[in-house]
Amino acid sequence: MAADNSVLLGLVEEFVSGQVDSKAAETVTGSSEKSIVNVIHCFSSCRLSLTSSQPQTRGRGVQLLSQVLQECYSSLSEKELEVLLAFYENRLKDHYVIIPHVLQGLKALTECSVLPPGSAVSILRSIFQDLHVQSLMVAERSCVYNILISLMESKEEELKGLGADFIFGFVQSVDGERDPRNLLLAFQVARNIIHRGYGLGKFVEELFEVMSCYFPIDFSPPPSDPHRITQEELVLSLRAVLTGTSQFAKFLLPLIIEKLDSDIQSAKVDSLQTLAACGLTYSHKELAEFLPGLWSSIRREVFQTASERVESAGLSAVSALVSCLSRSVLSSDSEDVLQVFLSLVLKDCQHHLCEPDLKLVWPSAKLLQAAAGASYRASLIVSAAVIPALLEQYNNRTQVRSCPSLTNILRTVLMYFSLCLLHKHTEDSVLVAFQQSLCSVVFSALTESSAGLQVTATGVLTALGQQPGLLAQTDVEKAVDHLTRLILEEDDTKVSLAVVECSGSLAHLHPKAFISRLIPRLKEEILSAVRQRCVTALASVSSLPSVVQESAPILLQVLASAHTGTHSFYSKISFLIIFSTLLFSYRSASRMASQAVSLFLDGDVSFLPENAFPSQIQLLQKHHLFERKKQHLWDSSCHSFTSRQVEIPEIDRLLVQLEDLSCTCPHLFSYTSAAKCFAGLVNKRPAGEALDAVLERVMKRISVELENVSSAQRTQAFTLLLWVSKALLLRYHPLSTALTDKLFALLSDPALGSQVADGFCVLMSDSLDVLNRNCHADVRIMYRQRFFAENSTKLIQGFNSAEQEEKSCYLKALSHIVSNLPRQIQLTELPALLPLLLEALSCADQAVQLSTLSCLQPVLLEPPAAIRNQLEALFSRLLALTTSPVMKVRIASLQCVHALSRLPEHMVLPFRARVLKALAVPLDDKKRLVRIKAMVARGEWFLLGSPGGK
Repeated sequence: MAADNSVLLGLVEEFVSGQVDSKAAETVTGSSEKSIVNVIHCFSSCRLSLTSSQPQTRGRGVQLLSQVLQECYSSLSEKELEVLLAFYENRLKDHYVIIPHVLQGLKALTECSVLPPGSAVSILRSIFQDLHVQSLMVAERSCVYNILISLMESKEEELKGLGADFIFGFVQSVDGERDPRNLLLAFQVARNIIHRGYGLGKFVEELFEVMSCYFPIDFSPPPSDPHRITQEELVLSLRAVLTGTSQFAKFLLPLIIEKLDSDIQSAKVDSLQTLAACGLTYSHKELAEFLPGLWSSIRREVFQTASERVESAGLSAVSALVSCLSRSVLSSDSEDVLQVFLSLVLKDCQHHLCEPDLKLVWPSAKLLQAAAGASYRASLIVSAAVIPALLEQYNNRTQVRSCPSLTNILRTVLMYFSLCLLHKHTEDSVLVAFQQSLCSVVFSALTESSAGLQVTATGVLTALGQQPGLLAQTDVEKAVDHLTRLILEEDDTKVSLAVVECSGSLAHLHPKAFISRLIPRLKEEILSAVRQRCVTALASVSSLPSVVQESAPILLQVLASAHTGTHSFYSKISFLIIFSTLLFSYRSASRMASQAVSLFLDGDVSFLPENAFPSQIQLLQKHHLFERKKQHLWDSSCHSFTSRQVEIPEIDRLLVQLEDLSCTCPHLFSYTSAAKCFAGLVNKRPAGEALDAVLERVMKRISVELENVSSAQRTQAFTLLLWVSKALLLRYHPLSTALTDKLFALLSDPALGSQVADGFCVLMSDSLDVLNRNCHADVRIMYRQRFFAENSTKLIQGFNSAEQEEKSCYLKALSHIVSNLPRQIQLTELPALLPLLLEALSCADQAVQLSTLSCLQPVLLEPPAAIRNQLEALFSRLLALTTSPVMKVRIASLQCVHALSRLPEHMVLPFRARVLKALAVPLDDKKRLVRIKAMVARGEWFLLGSPGGK
């Protein structure tokens, strides 16, 4: 023991007097590996340095002791802690060079589980009385906050006994803190104070002031920040403090109103989101006084902003306020604050719904929807005031046949139906009182010639059907008759899709009406010119076994007709759809998958009822696939509809067959379908050696075909590459980067470049038949954003290095990628992409022009500085496109020119005369829709700068 003490004393002396920091580590090791007695011996060994008259020497001694304690604190006894705590508390009065080491030691001691009673109070009183925390360095301030956090975890009752003294001490300690790391700790302490019931006493306002001075958070971490503290972390931590107690309401709510006047978008969003969080904590008593001011600020932001983030935050705030007010318990003599607030909302929004051609109809409708959707009582109040006015307006405008206006009104009604779905648990729907009027409006709209009106009407009908008791049996039968008529007569693609979707939704709820009315009519027409729509509709309504029982024989009849040489093309699609429907509908999905594989690979038709097929039809064999009969392979893609849990037998053999067909078949529809099916199966295949082997084999084959410029199968190989790339991109497979790099390289290919550019639309957009969530595909969130982040630089570099004749392919690819990104990403990335987008507007390819315009139009509503610096180039290109030979390009360019009129007047006024002159030409356009857009845009530009105008 004497030898050990001698060694320890030597290490201490070397550290203190010799300034050898490495000796501290040896001392710590020597103390921690042996008995805790060595810690006390270390303390004793340091006594000469601890009592030295030199602050530096005392500091070295305390530093060494604190480092030992950080390793050994858990083994200290209560008696030992009392001695050490008394020493450290006394040292807080010592020279400032010693304080950092004292705080490190105290931090270690406060983490002990056997702190003596009363020690927490003693420690805090010493810190609050002897230290001015904000004069310390960052690390020391962090120690103080961590000491507070540790004591609040282990000695909460003692700290609460300090009462308001604890709050006052904390306020003094944190006042003026600026370091983001320490702010997170300070916010945690404040959050504990509020949520754990510490008495704030008379220091409520002081605590609020010391916290709210950071609101709203404006913090951008440096690019190389090693701590990785984000603005969102700070925002959420501070918000939890400010909204944690209703005692802050009288200070916070006026502050929110004030901050909503800020010109900074992030400040507006933070303020509105904080207000929404208040709704979870506050009651109507705290909100009542400030409701007019809050509503005025929210209304302004939703009505005037061009930012989706601000609008969304404003709507959420309205919902939160209404939800809070709806929870209020009323007494006989109290005012119904919910009714008061909704009166404000209705007064400012309701009259705009009767002016559906003006721009405030949609913000008003969204605000009313947000209010009504917050509670059942609110939905009753709002619906009783709004829906009768909407119905009256609809009926009045029906008499003048104003279809665009009708569409707007009906879409507004649809928005209200969506909110009512939130209250399906209630016995009485808020729409029961309007049942007959609503049904009349919907059925009337379904007979209109406007495609937009018909699409919206199907959406309303779907919403009606999902509300219990809103469709009587006679209404259901009328609805089925209308849907059947539209399926058989309507050629517009959007209408057809909407009708099919509505039919599928209603058939699940009312199968008998569809069995008795729709299926017989489709059976009559399924072999006629509208057979594709009939087959699609049958598949959509076949979601229940009772419906499948009636639809399956009809679809099998179509399949049978294919083997007599008639109707081959569409009959194959029917078989795909019926199998996909059966595999969603029955529990025996695995058995059906096995039967389907046997059918496609081996020609086994024994499981088909009443079959009249050859015993060996060999659907996927090349010698059997003559030109127009190669659509058989489409049938096999039904397997890409199955759930990932369904095991497909002989999948490797199936993949080989599909790969071979997709690479060798000369028929476009066939090899594309095979590629889609292959991709659908690959997307769902579990990761592992089996999938790796498949991908290695197919990529080797694709590479061989693509590298051979004289190969007749290069297009087929590219198509397979495209769909496999999409399959892997959706699931974040590591190989997806290598595949998309191949696609970028092919943009400069003379033969395939244009097809590859169009392929990026396939890569970035939703697929309707395979590789979507309805088909149980593995689709990760934000895959588009990830793809763009990883590849935008490659695209720009490729464009800059490409030959002039190849640049159009890069522009086309860019327009497809950007147009499929969320708007917020477009706004963020636009400055870097703007030069390429302006080039794309000058591209001769009209598809590129249209895609670029559709991307630019929403961005122009809230243009970043990059666009404002390029106005001359932007106006030149847009005005030239207003006379494009393509009507959609003319309309899109006019919409962009219209959007530019909303820029600050001083920026666009110099272009006014030029724009008015250019817009005079499309006023005489042969297409009515173009003339309307030109008239609206020119009207806005004409008012620009005029007295009483904009």
